[in-house]
Amino acid sequence: MRITAIRDGVAPIASDIANAYIDFSKMTASIVAVTVEDGAGRSATGFGFNSNGRYAQPGLLRERFIPRLLETPEALLSTPEGTLNPAGAWAAMMRNEKPGGHGERSVAVGVLDMALWDAAAKLEGVPLWKLLATRYRQGPEGSQADESAWIYAAGGYYYPGKGVDQLVEEMRRYLGMGYSVVKMKIGGAPGTPLRDALKEDIARIEAVLKLLDGDGSRLCVDVNGRFGLHAALSYGAALAPYSLRWYEEPLDPLDYSTHAALAEHYPGPIATGENLFSMQDARNLIRHGGLRPDRDILQFDPALSYGLVEYLRTLEMLGQHGWSPRRCVPHGGQQFALNIAIGLGLGGNESYPEVFAPFGGFADDTPVRDSRIRPHETPGIGFERKSALYAVLRTLLG
Repeated sequence: MRITAIRDGVAPIASDIANAYIDFSKMTASIVAVTVEDGAGRSATGFGFNSNGRYAQPGLLRERFIPRLLETPEALLSTPEGTLNPAGAWAAMMRNEKPGGHGERSVAVGVLDMALWDAAAKLEGVPLWKLLATRYRQGPEGSQADESAWIYAAGGYYYPGKGVDQLVEEMRRYLGMGYSVVKMKIGGAPGTPLRDALKEDIARIEAVLKLLDGDGSRLCVDVNGRFGLHAALSYGAALAPYSLRWYEEPLDPLDYSTHAALAEHYPGPIATGENLFSMQDARNLIRHGGLRPDRDILQFDPALSYGLVEYLRTLEMLGQHGWSPRRCVPHGGQQFALNIAIGLGLGGNESYPEVFAPFGGFADDTPVRDSRIRPHETPGIGFERKSALYAVLRTLLG
């Protein structure tokens, strides 16, 4: 195995939307194409990009991680069976990197890791989900992949001039697309006293619940880490009677003890983890965050957290601490995490039907039915079957 070319670029994903913490007016994403030859006359080009919420990383890619990947010995790129070894490439990329500080470099490595897994599955002529099930999820009757994945429609962002009627209409569109579970933002009223903000958000929540026939299990709410403990507890007390699907990222993601305090008082499911970017940070959350493996949701995003090689370590750690992979529902709403969810038996995957185009969403010919989607059959991650996304990625090929 040898890597013959790596190309990278920056793509805009800017929009007018905002959550409770940031706006997306200048958001960008890194895109990469990695071409690999197997020494037996076959070659494949894998593609990668980073999920929304973190900016493009051209400096880190070009200064450190792409040069190291191009210098990787061929032996390190091959498994004993002669297939492409993303773990060996990962080790080469992380050579001479100190532990800790899992900030932006985890994004740069994750972009390249995604492309390597895409190439690995293409070289073997199978979809990535099938490759993962074969390598990591063997049962008594052979590899075990899920027939479909549960997904939910993430939206409900703040737009200039957007009121409750527009929010409800957005959610109505998602139901028409085949989603039965939706997510909306809360906690984003700028400069508003907590009491007034809570009253406003409860009105928004009740309007959406009316559309959902009053079924709280069909609605998730997301704070994007804005609250301190007092606000999180106040909102939690108000939300509890609605029995929502989950209460997402109410607190700073690294404030583990405050998560533990909230979990003592809020009986419903808490979801968090999308802004933790390593197995070690995930382990600290599990050790010290007070989360409950029978109900809470872990949203670590492989595309942002050093890629699938690191995500496999995270899943192993979770198993050692009594957590099922079914409690994992990755952030990001992209095909990479969807393949991982189906191949490794996760609890589902996020989806962005109307935002972060063209990176969010799945293959064009895989419809959503009752918030479930079946896997594609194309070798690799399946980017080529999402036409708008592939149009961006193939610009790297010249």
